[in-house]
Amino acid sequence: MTDTNWGLDRVSVAYDGKQALADVSLALNLGSVVGVAGGDGSGKTTLLRSLLGLVPASSGAVNRPDGDEVGYLPASSGVYPDLTVEENLRFAAGAYGVRGGNYRMARDELLERSGLEDVSDRLGGNLSGGMRQKLGLAMALVHRPRLLVLDEPSTGIDPVSRRELWGLLSEAARDETAVLMTTTYLDEAGRCDTVCVLDDGTVLLQGAPDELVGGFSGVVGETTSRPDTPFAWRRGASWRLWSLDEFESPAVRPVTPDLQDAVIVAALRRRESGVAA
Repeated sequence: MTDTNWGLDRVSVAYDGKQALADVSLALNLGSVVGVAGGDGSGKTTLLRSLLGLVPASSGAVNRPDGDEVGYLPASSGVYPDLTVEENLRFAAGAYGVRGGNYRMARDELLERSGLEDVSDRLGGNLSGGMRQKLGLAMALVHRPRLLVLDEPSTGIDPVSRRELWGLLSEAARDETAVLMTTTYLDEAGRCDTVCVLDDGTVLLQGAPDELVGGFSGVVGETTSRPDTPFAWRRGASWRLWSLDEFESPAVRPVTPDLQDAVIVAALRRRESGVAA
């Protein structure tokens, strides 16, 4: 994996006097996939727009490659509904000056990778949501960018298309592209090399998913009834709770925490104490 100096260095962004991003740093390296996770209003979109140069930083530094070395997949996929799959791909390639034999080589490779070679003459507006996202990703990759930025690429698509989309992302990283994606899914963030969890514009947790879970302090338990503690949350049909010490109640069954537990506990501890866990 090759290091770069791309990313954000202590970046803050304010809109109309309101802080949207506060002192956020994030490193992007060639060959790695970085996930930025968080709920609505957490600062994900502001971070992405700041990295792309669409909003100015109030303080800190933003480093990115030249514009023609960046590929971008918006949440809307960016696919033109009145153009065919091949026409969409050719249009995106032409915008970056990829033509002739170089375009045909990139087109054939990306259509095969994305499983769209058999629907190359289908209109973009007639594609399923998963196909549309895969085409949008192919359009973002057609000029072989060094930095690929994706805005919640798997939201609303079926599990099979989501898996295929991840295959494309993994291949892009193996091709020495730095990948940054935003997501609301913590299970998806857990597949990234590095995850940055935002909460109210600040970094709640950051690091490799295994390290975040491995560095978890305290214990997590599971019970069928709602516990009388501020450190409890619904998980499926049961309740989970956190404590620094072992649970004394036999009604609480200890469980092995995962990334979702680590993020929820960090958020609850921050809200309870006013200090990040």
